[in-house]
Amino acid sequence: MDIDRDRMLAIARHERDALGRTIQYTPSDHWESESPCEAWRVKDVLAHLAASDVAAAALAGDEEPAEFEEYRKSLDGEPVRPDGWNKWSVERRADVSPVALGLEWGRAADLLLARAGRSSDEDWHHKEVAWVAGDIRLKYLAQARISEWWVHGEDIREGGRLPPRREHWPVHVVNDFAVRLIPYSLSLAGQERSEKVVRIELDGVGAGTWLRSTDPSRDAEPAARPDAYVEGDGYAFASVAGGRADPEVCMYEGLLLTGGDAELAETVIRTLRSFA
Repeated sequence: MDIDRDRMLAIARHERDALGRTIQYTPSDHWESESPCEAWRVKDVLAHLAASDVAAAALAGDEEPAEFEEYRKSLDGEPVRPDGWNKWSVERRADVSPVALGLEWGRAADLLLARAGRSSDEDWHHKEVAWVAGDIRLKYLAQARISEWWVHGEDIREGGRLPPRREHWPVHVVNDFAVRLIPYSLSLAGQERSEKVVRIELDGVGAGTWLRSTDPSRDAEPAARPDAYVEGDGYAFASVAGGRADPEVCMYEGLLLTGGDAELAETVIRTLRSFA
């Protein structure tokens, strides 16, 4: 399953506007409240999004992400780590108002979408940019930003005491990206599995069906026989991938079910991630 360019960009525009409304309607007295992200206030989640999208917009336009390069130089040759960049970029915005952060994020998101929309089909599918965790194709950078907008939008909504947004397409994009990242997620957890195929079938919001090889260099053949199965609720799958739900609880409550090689299927669920 692949999401074509026009649909991906349309979902991105919709999600950018939806997150903008979330920011607009978050009560002013909740920005200093704790968010679901450990050690971050609700305002800090917005600061993280602003920093990330300023960098993403620069990369989409073949520009040097000035703030990220400033951070890199501050390391004195030490390797860049995503957690370090996130902490550094959020801390330097600690005293910025939510209004200013929202404007910074919105302008960066608009610039990113404009540049992605103007890119050629060749660049959309094959151009690679140097993202924080490693090189990533432009189309997957756009998908990664949609995923973060929805996941962190839910963090802001929870911290601001707003109801969750259960909409199919952004949740589907999160799930699709999490499935694509399965080999990477397994490797980060020291759980590389060569030449295995996992079938994921989700229903409800974010529904879809995928076949994914655990080998990062290979795609699963459409007629391949799966070694493991994951089935269940699309919103629960996205919430686990975004770090917003406990995989053990979701499996215990039957929101996510496993079959075939159950040990592999459970490992896939436990290591899911929707961010690169």
